[in-house]
Amino acid sequence: MALASLLDETLELWQFARQGVIDEIRSLPQSALTASPAAGARTIAEIAQHIAESGLMMSGELARKDGDFLRKPYPAILAEYAGGMERPSDKADLISLLERTHREGERQIRAAGESVLLQPIRQFNGKEARRLTWMHHGIGHEEYHRGQVALAARVQGHVPALTRLIHGKS
Repeated sequence: MALASLLDETLELWQFARQGVIDEIRSLPQSALTASPAAGARTIAEIAQHIAESGLMMSGELARKDGDFLRKPYPAILAEYAGGMERPSDKADLISLLERTHREGERQIRAAGESVLLQPIRQFNGKEARRLTWMHHGIGHEEYHRGQVALAARVQGHVPALTRLIHGKS
């Protein structure tokens, strides 16, 4: 059996990470999505919105031929890609947002092609890396926030979706 391309493997990994976030949100009651787990902490809905906007920024900048994460200050580059993005708190709308922004991002990255992802890009730390390497950072960022969603769920007395899956419960 032939291996998938690097592009296909990476996009599959991103889909897995994004679906994990969606599964966590889907498993929670609506009230859990807007409850603040601690003073100053993001709600689960706000974390989901951040994942969506960050994914748009990642895919947009990685797909640009002249991509450079330091070409503008972080707030400006984020606004360029997600400034007009809706910020729902309703569960169904959050899931739709996460699914739609992932599809848009995947479409952009596929259109750019694998050869573009093998080109360098300047990262937020000023160092250059292959775009594919930075995409793995973006995927890790989504997994990090999935962990925050799971912890916020636990704090509210809910069992995270992945834990239930591991234990054979739906």
